[in-house]
Amino acid sequence: MINLFSDLLMLVGVVFWFWGTFPLVGDRSVLFKLHGLSVSDTLGSMTIVFGLLLRIPSEWPLLILAIISLAIWNTVLGYVLAYCSSSEGDDER
Repeated sequence: MINLFSDLLMLVGVVFWFWGTFPLVGDRSVLFKLHGLSVSDTLGSMTIVFGLLLRIPSEWPLLILAIISLAIWNTVLGYVLAYCSSSEGDDER
């Protein structure tokens, strides 16, 4: 039963990955596309890691570290991207 739930979580993670990738071909701005991509990739990756956590519980320290790293780095890099692309940042340099 746990293996089935683990497989389901990993499948949902892959669906999140594709859900964020398909809108890249749309007509919206680049930043809007990148925001949607980064959010869905973060959720998808974290869901896959949760599925792996259920399947391989002996590796929980590394998998928890992976979840924390995904949450922190994707958030920080999103802020860096937004700051570097803003027009206000050019005037302060």
